[in-house]
Amino acid sequence: MKYVTETTSTAPASAGVPAFGPSHAERTTRARVARLILEHGPISASALGQRLGLTPAAVRRHLDHLLGEEMIEVRRSRPHAARGRGRPAKLFVITDAGRSAFEHAYDDLATSALRFLAEQVGEQAVAEFSRRQLGDLEARYGAAMRAVPPHQRVRALAEALSADGYAAAAGTAPAGGQQLCQHHCPVAHVAAEFPQLCEAETAAFGRLLGVPVQRLATIAHGDGVCTTHVTARELTQKNDDKQESGGTSV
Repeated sequence: MKYVTETTSTAPASAGVPAFGPSHAERTTRARVARLILEHGPISASALGQRLGLTPAAVRRHLDHLLGEEMIEVRRSRPHAARGRGRPAKLFVITDAGRSAFEHAYDDLATSALRFLAEQVGEQAVAEFSRRQLGDLEARYGAAMRAVPPHQRVRALAEALSADGYAAAAGTAPAGGQQLCQHHCPVAHVAAEFPQLCEAETAAFGRLLGVPVQRLATIAHGDGVCTTHVTARELTQKNDDKQESGGTSV
């Protein structure tokens, strides 16, 4: 095995590298260690070293740093030896905090991609992309919406969103109708710059539920919960009947 020997840069701070702390190369390697744990964990230190071509000491240094930042954690597994003898093997897995760090990195990439799209093609292209993305969600949720009576669709939508990580819940709105609350938004950091994502999502909810909806609050704009008001189906029906009977004429 050919090992890579890491060196700490001694370049002055004026050259863009801090006088103290890890060099850019070391941070890059540490990120690779974390990604391997994310993708292949639980994984041992020796397996990490073999995949990256690092010395045991270098792997240990990165693992200690990641453990200190609570990006990873240790799990122990006993070797498959006779009568269970031997010390438990030390394996490393990613933590929720570590997973979130990668999600934010993906957010940055998505934001950069949408920013480039807006600059090169225009804001309308971002809106069309948002509608296309939410169209896929709408197609997946459509069967679940059609499988339940209309008055149960808000709850069914909340359950479908929760299964996708949105931590959603349905409830009665204070002024009538219903509310759909999403306590987590996987794309909040992206939507903060590109509200077209929220607008496309709101429109998709209206089509799935078959009634008018209105977005009252969003995590992307700093609110604690994404809240969508869903108009009571009875009120919508009354308005339709009134228009059909000519009741709005004067």
